[in-house]
Amino acid sequence: MTVLFSYKNLLLVDHRDFITNVYKNVNNQHQSITINSKMFCIKGGRSNLILNRKRTRDCEQLLEETLKIKQMHNELITKLPLEMKLRLSEKYDVLETSLVRELAQKHFESTIFDHQGLKGGNNSDTPLKCMIKEDNYLIPQNSRFFCGCVKEQCAKLKGDKFDILIADPPWWNKYIRRLKGANNKLSYSMMYNEDIASIPVKELLSENCLIAVWCTNSPSNINAVKNLIFPKWGVEYVTTWYWLKLNIDFTPLCEFANGCKKQPYERIVIGKVGNVCVPNDKLVASIPSALHSHKPPLLDLLKPCIDVEKPQILELFARYLLPNTTSVGYEPLKWQHVSLYEEVFDIT
Repeated sequence: MTVLFSYKNLLLVDHRDFITNVYKNVNNQHQSITINSKMFCIKGGRSNLILNRKRTRDCEQLLEETLKIKQMHNELITKLPLEMKLRLSEKYDVLETSLVRELAQKHFESTIFDHQGLKGGNNSDTPLKCMIKEDNYLIPQNSRFFCGCVKEQCAKLKGDKFDILIADPPWWNKYIRRLKGANNKLSYSMMYNEDIASIPVKELLSENCLIAVWCTNSPSNINAVKNLIFPKWGVEYVTTWYWLKLNIDFTPLCEFANGCKKQPYERIVIGKVGNVCVPNDKLVASIPSALHSHKPPLLDLLKPCIDVEKPQILELFARYLLPNTTSVGYEPLKWQHVSLYEEVFDIT
């Protein structure tokens, strides 16, 4: 990702700038492509009007954490230069939240493909636009993908070793259950914690490996990563980073909530194998993509933690491709479809 501002352990990053930089000079034809800017134009947040009445011990711990992240956000905004605030807030054409979400939903529904068993990649140093099963996709440089069950695909990678592992597991959640009830084709298969723990990644991790797992704010999922999934994978828990989602005016995407209700942040649980140096309590703030599960890329933040010049990177449950990365999942090409992108005519 493109780091716009850094202060101590606080970062402001730009997901779309990263994509723009990846897809310069596509097919060596001096054509530059980036994702539709409307996906990053959310105007205002939603307030959490319903408070959680159930005050469990876990939720009390989350409340302390929420207050800490709120303070980190305030510090970031205080330190952020005024000219940067103005430049970023003026960068996109502002749309109402409902319009952005409707457009994102249309993209979600129009990019449902059956790529089971498909594999491929791009061994060149430039991004490619190519046809796969009668549809055009963008494939970043030095990348490969394996479509299908993550357990099965990881078993096929036996013998490979990776220095960085990123995973965005399909945790059980209410949104996906509702989506599945409305239209089974619009949702992915959610997994129980025990199933995630059973993915055969242990033999794929190098002697010194950094592991980053996107996790919901559910106490049960947080505990599962630390006490079930990481031990099964042979991974030692190190720290937790936070991704804070902002509107274009730098306010949180929704209000910081009490208890276990929806928060404007997600967590990245960090683990390691061997000798890896990871900074604690890092806050990564950005304007999020409106596309479901279109998380900001972590490569530029994780690579400095590994003493390897060109680390081998594996991403599990991927929905889009990254340069120099092996991507595994049912839908690693979903957000690579050309219908989501637009040509860029002025890149500095």
